[in-house]
Amino acid sequence: MRVWRVLALALLALMPLRAGAEGCRLALVLAVDVSSSVDAAEYDLQRVGLAAALDAEEVRHAILRGAPGHVALAVYEWSGFYQHKLQLDWTVLDGPGAIDAAVETLLKMRRSHDEFPTSMGPALGYGASLLQNGPVCERRVIDVSGDGVNNYRYGPREAYRHFPMQNVTVNGLVVLGEDPSVLTWYGAEVLHGPGAFLVVANGFDEFTEAMTRKLYREINDIILGSVTRPGPHG
Repeated sequence: MRVWRVLALALLALMPLRAGAEGCRLALVLAVDVSSSVDAAEYDLQRVGLAAALDAEEVRHAILRGAPGHVALAVYEWSGFYQHKLQLDWTVLDGPGAIDAAVETLLKMRRSHDEFPTSMGPALGYGASLLQNGPVCERRVIDVSGDGVNNYRYGPREAYRHFPMQNVTVNGLVVLGEDPSVLTWYGAEVLHGPGAFLVVANGFDEFTEAMTRKLYREINDIILGSVTRPGPHG
């Protein structure tokens, strides 16, 4: 068992068992890369890994009992300029059954696109629109994962200038592979807003573990200064 998981479970034991009924504390959008650099096997690792992370004991506890108020979740796939697919519309995760249903939906996802480039700016714009039309929550976060840099049309900087991104945090999950520049690029271009941070997976085989760590931090609003890497956009 990894050290982070041991620490997370230890924190769970110290958290009060309080289910929040005080409104929405977090609107969380998960943006999944389905550009042409992600092959079929890697897509399945993402799909299954995302469901497994949401279903993890420590993530469930963080959602249901970590703080007052509920968590609202939406999930979409992204790749090219127009290639965005909403796979899970806004879902209030206010009980075990709601989490079970979301996990099942993620497991049953069918890939929307597989032959388009990496167009991060429009992907972030789509996420901003989802948040704007979603529930009113105390915090708003876009969690974007990917294995490459923007290579088609406009990138994150333009998205942050032209879409409603005020008081929105954008975190990154970088999947390391063939492109050695992706980690630096995410740190400089993608991270946005208060407390933004990166989590790294050394290949798609580590996607489940990385996403579990990321969701746990996002849902609990944990800021770890030594690994938080604020971007230049706020």
